[in-house]
Amino acid sequence: MGKAKASGAIYDYPLVVAVMLLLGFSLVMVYSASSHIAAYHLGDSNYYLKRQAAFCLLGLLVMFAARYIPVRIYAKLVYPILVLSVVLLIMVYVPGLGKRVGGALRWLRVGPLSIQPAEFAKFALAVYMAYSMAKKGSQMGSFWKGLFPHLVVAGMMMGLLVAQPDLGTAVILGAWVFIMLFIGGCRIQYLLSLILAAIPFVYLAIIHADYRLKRWWAFLNPWKDPTGVGFQIIHSFFAFGSGGLLGVGIGASKQKLFYLPEPHTDFVFSIVGEELGFVGVCGVVAAFCFIVIRGVQISLSAKDLYSTYLGFGLTTLLGLQVLVNMGVVLGLLPTKGLTLPLLSYGGSSMVITLLAIGVLLNIASQATSG
Repeated sequence: MGKAKASGAIYDYPLVVAVMLLLGFSLVMVYSASSHIAAYHLGDSNYYLKRQAAFCLLGLLVMFAARYIPVRIYAKLVYPILVLSVVLLIMVYVPGLGKRVGGALRWLRVGPLSIQPAEFAKFALAVYMAYSMAKKGSQMGSFWKGLFPHLVVAGMMMGLLVAQPDLGTAVILGAWVFIMLFIGGCRIQYLLSLILAAIPFVYLAIIHADYRLKRWWAFLNPWKDPTGVGFQIIHSFFAFGSGGLLGVGIGASKQKLFYLPEPHTDFVFSIVGEELGFVGVCGVVAAFCFIVIRGVQISLSAKDLYSTYLGFGLTTLLGLQVLVNMGVVLGLLPTKGLTLPLLSYGGSSMVITLLAIGVLLNIASQATSG
């Protein structure tokens, strides 16, 4: 249901429509949230809108191309993809290539473009985990064959992320790996031991970095420092609070007027809450829920275990990032610079997310082909 033949291809139209609606909504909200900032700092109120439109177009081209690439191709290229992702993570430290933003080396400068290697690393790890878990099968219950190899690869990537520093993304990736290993059949006692072993490392990473410790205290009590570390989340609260049921109207946000930092990226959901209210927030949540549920359904209908793991892995990665971003802007999680997939301004996240959607479309077409 929801699939029809078009030019000899089968598309999961409900998934495509949901994604397209979010992309269109992204253009509206990015423009609304960024026009004042862009006009003031760059002299062009359309600056971020034009770039976001280009990111969406590039992402859609990647998505429709990925729709026609058999998922087995990724399995055959799993190790080159994995190595490339590690190389890109290391290249941020190369002078002239790495771009420092807010004290962190998370970007590669390529001409006029900035690329965030962490986004590609997530995709690469999903491909590797799916390939390796499907190949090992019943051996996933073994420590040395089922758990250890995946810990080494994921730990290497997480270590490179922490060094940037990007502890938040590393923690999210660790939580995702836990979910994948559990689904793959890894013994629960191994996974619980893994969590217990990780807690001291996370604790030390927080207390030995002053800015992380401040973020933690701001999460617990933002009102203790309302003009400092608590400023961002407090103004996010103001945005949601002033939105009420129906919002103040598109373009009428006050928090985007230099109160809420980065309203078009990490905190775009706050602007949605202010301008479109509870109804708008529920609409966005419903769209993401539909995409995640549809992604799981596609994964479960796949013809082979590798495709199931790959589809489920990409879907849960998307879902986790959505949950964390929404949790941060609602004050349910400590502040973390993480975009809202398909909605926030940003090229790397947009292109890789649409690549993942394209992979899901291919899995869906293979499941329904004769």
